[in-house]
Amino acid sequence: MITRWIVRLTPVRREESAAVLLSAAYFFCVLCGYYILRPLREEMGIAGGVDGLPKLYLVNLGIMLLAAPLFGLLVDRFPRRVFVPAAYRFFIANLLVFWALLRWPPHGSDLALGRVFYVWVSVFNMWAVSLFWAVMADGWTLERSKRLFGFIAVGGSAGGLAGAGLTALLVGAVGRADLLLLSALMLELAVRCLRALPSRLPARAGDEAPETEICDAPRRAGPLGGIVAIARSPYLLGVALYLVLYTVSSTILYFAQANIVDAAAVGREARTAIFARIDAAVNGLTLLLQLGVAGRLIPRLGVGGTLLIVPALTAAGFAVLGAVPTLTVLAVFQVLRRASNYALMHPARETLFTVVSREQRFKSKSFLDTFVYRGGDALGASLYTVLGRAGLGLAGLAVATVPVAVLWGALGLALGAAQRRLALKRQETPT
Repeated sequence: MITRWIVRLTPVRREESAAVLLSAAYFFCVLCGYYILRPLREEMGIAGGVDGLPKLYLVNLGIMLLAAPLFGLLVDRFPRRVFVPAAYRFFIANLLVFWALLRWPPHGSDLALGRVFYVWVSVFNMWAVSLFWAVMADGWTLERSKRLFGFIAVGGSAGGLAGAGLTALLVGAVGRADLLLLSALMLELAVRCLRALPSRLPARAGDEAPETEICDAPRRAGPLGGIVAIARSPYLLGVALYLVLYTVSSTILYFAQANIVDAAAVGREARTAIFARIDAAVNGLTLLLQLGVAGRLIPRLGVGGTLLIVPALTAAGFAVLGAVPTLTVLAVFQVLRRASNYALMHPARETLFTVVSREQRFKSKSFLDTFVYRGGDALGASLYTVLGRAGLGLAGLAVATVPVAVLWGALGLALGAAQRRLALKRQETPT
């Protein structure tokens, strides 16, 4: 009965339904685990002082510089069916350590532990979500990805809504530490979904390999394979620049949010609750967009048109926030922007990887979603610090971000056109 309703109301076909539901469940568990942690991270970041956040972003970048080559080395040495579950279980072990430290904290360690946890959650988010989308891009064809990624992302939005809601509901009753155990449980469930997925993916007629091989090891390219793949491809360089422009604008907005919330709320629980409510609203709106819009809008607008939506919202939102810098305006801007990103831009951006080779797809994507993403964060943090020292207030920062959004949108259109050309070339190339 569930399959019949899905086939009737969504772009999902009957032979795809089992794999789509399992993919959505996998994403639900990953994002539920993350969004349980995210409000705790935001509060711990503010507790250490808003002025210290740019330094934590630079620490994130430094860790990614060390982690990206290690990731490439591990991908070369181990099959993905071993490496990906092991990566999630490594994060579970980390959560158990943090749980013990929060339950029985060493004397005077609260501030330092909060900073370490802030950086760790930022790194965890990058790897966990990047691994999910790498598996998705490796398992679905371009045509199916444009139809189905929006629907699969519904599972993530539902997970984010559940995770943020659980944190807002339980943080006052059970405290911060025990929420980490719930996050660890969700990651273990994600591993179970991942292991069951390959056998349920539909066949890829005429493509480079069947989906049952999505966990096979790629050809060896060394620990810096992701950097090499991006440097050799103008297309992937464009994807990298698109991601950098997104993260720069996101970081500037994030620091604006930290200052506004810090001024508007008193107490750690109150700030945590504000962040959790914003996250819940983001995921609720994302869910509505994904159920009613994404699966049909992306094929209709095309990838390039869809990649233009969030840059346009960003330009308009910063213009309004610069004029009216209040918590209400901030919350509305954040909810609209992040929901559009998760429901529309992110699935469209993931389809960009369906027209490159399997090796390029896995290694370059992981490098982009980790090191390049955090590099953009660090660049945005540095720009925020420099412009702030130059005397620009929130209004000046908002005005300075608008041209970034315009360039970002133009690049999205260009990437959509490039993807169409690569897709046609792949169709014309004999297999």
